[in-house]
Amino acid sequence: MEAPRGIFFFAVLALLLRSSPNCFVAAAAATDSPAAAVLVRVDQSGKGDFRRIQDAVDAVPSNNSQPVFIWIKPGIYKEKVIVPADKPFITLSGSNAVSTVITWGEEWNSVDSPTVSILASDFVGRYLTIQNTFGEGAPAVALRVAGDRVAFYASRFIGFQDTLLDDAGRHYYSSCYIEGATDFICGNALSLFEKCRLHSVSRSGGAFTAQRRTSAEEETGYSFLQCKLTGVGAETAVLGRPWGAYSRVVFAFTYMSNAVRRGGWDDWNDPINRRTAYYGEYECSGPGSNVAGRVDWSRNLSSDEASRFVTKSWIDGQDWLRPPPGQFKNWRG
Repeated sequence: MEAPRGIFFFAVLALLLRSSPNCFVAAAAATDSPAAAVLVRVDQSGKGDFRRIQDAVDAVPSNNSQPVFIWIKPGIYKEKVIVPADKPFITLSGSNAVSTVITWGEEWNSVDSPTVSILASDFVGRYLTIQNTFGEGAPAVALRVAGDRVAFYASRFIGFQDTLLDDAGRHYYSSCYIEGATDFICGNALSLFEKCRLHSVSRSGGAFTAQRRTSAEEETGYSFLQCKLTGVGAETAVLGRPWGAYSRVVFAFTYMSNAVRRGGWDDWNDPINRRTAYYGEYECSGPGSNVAGRVDWSRNLSSDEASRFVTKSWIDGQDWLRPPPGQFKNWRG
């Protein structure tokens, strides 16, 4: 289970750093193991290596080739964070998502508008809250993920419209909380969401997803496995609508509250999308999961049809998902 393991890991890390930080990092540095990560501490009080998260990211060299573990002490960090494409192998980690918050409040004006933008490959995010407080009225992205081989664990993404721009690349989200109203998971990545909670704050006309696959040849789409869908009202949101004509979304073994509209899916006012969108459900439960009332162009998947969507091989995860580092080396910036 991810959360208990994380709590234990950070409790031990905090104890070692608090009692004898120099001895800890020196001992870790003595092992030149490839699995050892460079430890960088962000602390608003000035007791770490940096006060701001972006400063810690900026200090990582371009074309980085070793794991860098940026440990963010609890606090509310009012800043925009960009992990650029030339800085792979970075982990941003809090100790607890509730106490480690990255926040901003800006509508979508440019690619620099999101609160956090992940453009690098081989990135990991853990135990973070990332939010955009702009509110209603326009797209306002909390998190944009456009790097390949990106994973988030036990984190929270909070906004209203387009909360999570799951833009491009292969991604994995485990035990995350995602909140919004309009198309609040959107983009054209190939992603697996496992044991996540999706919470709609829409009062009417909401949509959990807006996936943007534009052709049958594109290997993109969203799979939701063992997730939970909730909302603030009954029949207030559809499972998805096609941002791209070949939009592909599957929900499997997922609990759906009565927030899900009976029809399940929407064609975004274009009947042509019904011919090409791939929207499927498999063995879901809860009052919003009754497929008898679904639009006739969605799919009630067979076990064979669902099989490709319900394992990490959907995102080639067996090749790139990795455990947290077990050893650390001193930051020498």
